[in-house]
Amino acid sequence: MSQWIGAVLLLGGSIVCLFAAIGVLRLPDFFMRMHAATKAGVAGAGLVLLGVAAFDGSTATWIKAMLAVFFLLVTTPVAGHLIGRAGYVSGVPLWRGTSEDALDGVLPRTNIIDETPDDAPDHLGTTRAP
Repeated sequence: MSQWIGAVLLLGGSIVCLFAAIGVLRLPDFFMRMHAATKAGVAGAGLVLLGVAAFDGSTATWIKAMLAVFFLLVTTPVAGHLIGRAGYVSGVPLWRGTSEDALDGVLPRTNIIDETPDDAPDHLGTTRAP
């Protein structure tokens, strides 16, 4: 039974990591790509670690896997938040489809990076509507 549980956890973790990798490639701006990457770090790697522990089955492996998942849960969201904040403050442009900048006036933005002109194609090959 533990082999089946381990296989399901490993498969689930690898699927989450695959979707996160696709998200990093396809999402339109820095903040969304960072969100996808941090989800893979917590959910994908956590499921893979638990799947390995289920396959091995020893108490020592379960303790190590649980400690690793705990540290992932504690550190990855904090690191993602700090990287996103640093990107915002340093002037990384928001996606053009963003309707509201909730941090406008809360955090200072210096050195705002110029966005591409309206007629320049984005990374998906489409151009902005005027």
